[in-house]
Amino acid sequence: MIQPISGFSKKSKEEKIAWLLSTYLKETTEAEQTLKKYWNADSDLQKLHDDFIENTLTNYYLPFAIAPNFLINETLYAIPMVIEESSVVAAASNAAKFWLDRGGFKAEVISTEKNGQIHLNYYGEEDTLKTFFSEIKPTLIASIASIQENMQKRGGGLLDIELLNATDTLEGYFQLHCRFETLDAMGANFINSCLETIAKTFETEAHKNSLFTEIAIFPEVVLSILSNYVPECRVKATVSCPVEFLNNKDIDGATFAKKFVRAIDIAKAETRRAVTHNKGIMNGIDAVILATGNDFRAVEAGVHAYAAKNGFYNSLTHAKVEDGIFTFWIELPLALGTVGGLTSLHPMVKLAFEILQKPTAKELMKIVAVAGLAQNFAAIRSLVTTGIQKGHMKMHLMNILNQLAATTEEKNTAVLHFKENTVSHRAVVTYIEKLRR
Repeated sequence: MIQPISGFSKKSKEEKIAWLLSTYLKETTEAEQTLKKYWNADSDLQKLHDDFIENTLTNYYLPFAIAPNFLINETLYAIPMVIEESSVVAAASNAAKFWLDRGGFKAEVISTEKNGQIHLNYYGEEDTLKTFFSEIKPTLIASIASIQENMQKRGGGLLDIELLNATDTLEGYFQLHCRFETLDAMGANFINSCLETIAKTFETEAHKNSLFTEIAIFPEVVLSILSNYVPECRVKATVSCPVEFLNNKDIDGATFAKKFVRAIDIAKAETRRAVTHNKGIMNGIDAVILATGNDFRAVEAGVHAYAAKNGFYNSLTHAKVEDGIFTFWIELPLALGTVGGLTSLHPMVKLAFEILQKPTAKELMKIVAVAGLAQNFAAIRSLVTTGIQKGHMKMHLMNILNQLAATTEEKNTAVLHFKENTVSHRAVVTYIEKLRR
């Protein structure tokens, strides 16, 4: 029987691996070799990676790729993408090239406000709490003066604090809703530090205030935390052209535009389709988020909440044809940073920002939104013309060949064969077996 281990985090990396091998991996040489194979030969760089998280054993590699030819607001970008799924980078690149000669992408930041809440229990009279909050609000703001000093010098900081009554959703539930501007920082640590200090000040002052001591009912802080739902931190990206510019060998532009708009309407009407539709958008968004060292889990959570903001989960993208002009756009919340966190620590993140010409947080919001829009355009274009599998499986071909341990000669022959033949796992296996016979 496997026994719990104590003090694991205090062990050296070698000791952790030895324990793992003896406890779960039957002391296999292959497992140890695999773990150590991915150590970086540069010991300083490896130490940097080891310190990112706790209990690090090795590194887990993902491909770092470039999608070129993105014309965004008249500036040409090559967009770094980190992702394991085949065809994502190819699809983004194809969409970028498609729109390069049709005016490129337009993008604008609508707002950059972020937020956090101090969640309260309070079962007394609402007017009493309102009176107290009005009295104490200047003190709450003053309590974070030292925390936000540098942020304010750069033009950011706390924007306002509001007392909200949420008892219609939960008995006795109030909150202090705090709004922030964090500029080029994603701002999570800054916001949380401010919230916790404000919360502590709020409780301290409440226990000294006669409004509550007389009735023996004190507001109680339950928790203080930023929100990853940031509908006020929003960006829009758009492409547009006359429908005749959409003509291609598979379909005429007017028919293509009609089917494209209908596909978007279906994703707005049907949740099962919308989830897969938006997942494709996030293929592009997450890949850039990862490459730039931002928090893709936070972005995912906020974006999907935004997709359901009207009480029904639907498409993040929109399309229309008016007066012969096809327009396709996306609007979504993105709280991103270009300073702090991994942005200044991870060497590949630094390189990604150099490739992107050292963008501000606002510029990065535009780039990321465009990547999502491009990904969705490529997917819908495939779906309403040749089908999604033709292009996807051709990109997946190399993965299948590697699973079969195909030689370079076998790979080259297979690539030529499947240019004219449908790719499936069974078809590739059969073809390679035939070659080897």
